[in-house]
Amino acid sequence: MSWMPDIEPSCPAAGCLEDIETLIVPRARDIGGFEVRRALPAPKRQMVGPFIFFDQMGPAEFIREEGIDVRPHPHIGLGTVTYLYQGEFQHRDSLGTNQMIYPGAVNWMVAGNGVTHSERTSPTTREQAHSLFGIQTWVALPEADEDKPASFAHHGEQTLPLLSGEGKEVRLILGTAWGERSPVQTFSEMFYADAVLAPGAKLPLPDHHEDRGLYVTSGAILVAGERFESGRMMVFRPGDAMTVVAGEQGARLMLLGGETLNGPRYISWNFVASSREKLEAAKQAWVEGDFEHGRFRLPPGDAEEFVPFPGQTAR
Repeated sequence: MSWMPDIEPSCPAAGCLEDIETLIVPRARDIGGFEVRRALPAPKRQMVGPFIFFDQMGPAEFIREEGIDVRPHPHIGLGTVTYLYQGEFQHRDSLGTNQMIYPGAVNWMVAGNGVTHSERTSPTTREQAHSLFGIQTWVALPEADEDKPASFAHHGEQTLPLLSGEGKEVRLILGTAWGERSPVQTFSEMFYADAVLAPGAKLPLPDHHEDRGLYVTSGAILVAGERFESGRMMVFRPGDAMTVVAGEQGARLMLLGGETLNGPRYISWNFVASSREKLEAAKQAWVEGDFEHGRFRLPPGDAEEFVPFPGQTAR
């Protein structure tokens, strides 16, 4: 653990309400028997920096033998970032990865030209009651990198920088902020961090990134004296000094942002691309279902079923 003066605010009341460019209230979405709260993409804001998708998973409680079962499904043109507060699950992908993830660690799967993965509660965890609480995001890739081969990296809790100051701890998951850099290799400038704030603690946002936002996971924060409860995402105006203050019960935040991409991104189901033609090609490859010779493979050890494209017959 290290203390960094860059996370100590130089102006305790920096920022005003006009600095909030967009306020987003997430929508509930069912992903197959498990409900998530989706903040991105939103009607008023598709992306924050390169972040194009943001889901809060849980908090959820499961009885014995229950759990999540997200069947194998494909991605292109993005990186998935999985980060947990509570619980665990098992990631398998078509690269042959079989990786458990636990709180404080990060799974970083770069889809590139195409990858398939599943996420399930492990048999060991199903043996008793358990909980799950975390965040999953997608990072859109720059056009020069969206067709590269897929890859996967896991970074344990102890490898991620942990910054501490008076009344706060901030774990840097991706990118650069507050004078530190995460070991996770990314393809554009960004920052993504988990911050736990004691009651009344102040945290400045990084001021060197083009786009900056935050999501209140628990507790509440004050911006220029205005209170914002959990389940709210705020996107701030570029360049303005901004400090947030934790409410009387403290707060937990996910902070995110970075440089914007060089053009629009299109989304179709689980695919992200810089052109609609690339989306259509990925769709056709998945619908054809040639998992032996085609563009997509199924994960070794989890190849008995998959999620069909919407409207396609299930298997």
